[in-house]
Amino acid sequence: MSDLNKALDDISSIRRQVARSTEFRGYGPATLAATGAMAVLAAAAQRLWLSDPANHISSYLGIWIAIAVLSAALISAQMLTRSRRIHSGMADEMIRMAVEQFLPSVGAGILITIVLVRYVPATQWMLPGIWQIIFSLGVFSSCRFLPRPVTAVGVWYMLTGTICIALGDSRALSPWAMGIPYGLGQMLVAGILFISNREDANEG
Repeated sequence: MSDLNKALDDISSIRRQVARSTEFRGYGPATLAATGAMAVLAAAAQRLWLSDPANHISSYLGIWIAIAVLSAALISAQMLTRSRRIHSGMADEMIRMAVEQFLPSVGAGILITIVLVRYVPATQWMLPGIWQIIFSLGVFSSCRFLPRPVTAVGVWYMLTGTICIALGDSRALSPWAMGIPYGLGQMLVAGILFISNREDANEG
């Protein structure tokens, strides 16, 4: 049994090494583009129905947290089906790797949001910028398993996040302070993945 366990451990180790050196293709361009469109629609909805987000922060959070949860659900659902189709026997390892890369950023975003809303309400206007900067860190963490141009998406979110914070007041809660960064950012990564997938198909 010890030899069998050692063999299984060796196989598992090899699978992890192969997964780490393989480009993750579980993110679907169409789904990522759809999440960008959802961000723009959410911004339009905020502009129509929430004219003073600074004084209705719970409604503001409700809009953008709902969009984040829905986007994550869509991406996760397609990631599961797409990975099992493309990565076959390595799908579980590839999915685990992708989640491990992005999960710390998600956790940090949740914790910082709770702390600022509950204990430092005067700084709530900083949330859009902080969210974008944290999201950029998640993108940078995932870059080594994605096409190299995805690095530009991390730079985009870092730039837009710092611009939001530089506004210095409730202007950072403008609907377009979230709609434009996430709308264009998700469209950008969708375009990069689409081009990369098409190039891989042509090479194949």
